[in-house]
Amino acid sequence: MSHELFALLAESLQQTLIMVSVALAIATALGVPLGVILNAAAPGQLLPNAPVYRVLGAIVNATRSTPFIILMVALIPLTRIIVGTSIGTPAAVVPLTIAATPFIARIVEAALRDVDRGLVEAAQAMGATPWQIVVKVLLPESLPATVAGLTLAAVAMIGYSAMAGAVGGGGLGDLAIRYGYERFRADVMAATVAILIALVQLVQSGGDALARRLKHT
Repeated sequence: MSHELFALLAESLQQTLIMVSVALAIATALGVPLGVILNAAAPGQLLPNAPVYRVLGAIVNATRSTPFIILMVALIPLTRIIVGTSIGTPAAVVPLTIAATPFIARIVEAALRDVDRGLVEAAQAMGATPWQIVVKVLLPESLPATVAGLTLAAVAMIGYSAMAGAVGGGGLGDLAIRYGYERFRADVMAATVAILIALVQLVQSGGDALARRLKHT
């Protein structure tokens, strides 16, 4: 591997890690509360509210069903407003965050729904408020499943970040297109694919290990 190629790969990997980690952090901060609201407002849950559940559910489903490449292009005006540009690593964070937030919300909603109903009923019998039940019962009990779901979200976002390269989003996907595909550099293509596979394996293994540890604590 030439020094030039190594430098390009290192820079692109850094860009991918930055865009994925920043977008995942923001999406988690937004998606977890949204998932809690979806769970609480669902029929038969703590605070059932059909209108809220339907509206939020429709928004979440609409965003999740939109292919990422289309979502990214459609969000170009919003991306320019937020970060001042539609290309580069900062710009890629915006569509990544918007794509991941509803995904994480559904993960959290499902994890909360799977918590043993007996624990919730016991907390209600002791006079716990809905907020106390969420904070002290639902979120701690659902943590292993939530971590496992966030791992899946991180893996999906790595794939999305590679697609961001198609519109100048930076990262490994951008390197593969500009230097690998357009310049017919098979070595660049092979190297970027290998790094993406290794990154996904690392994230998946680490997330699975953390989820198992939390499950047995």
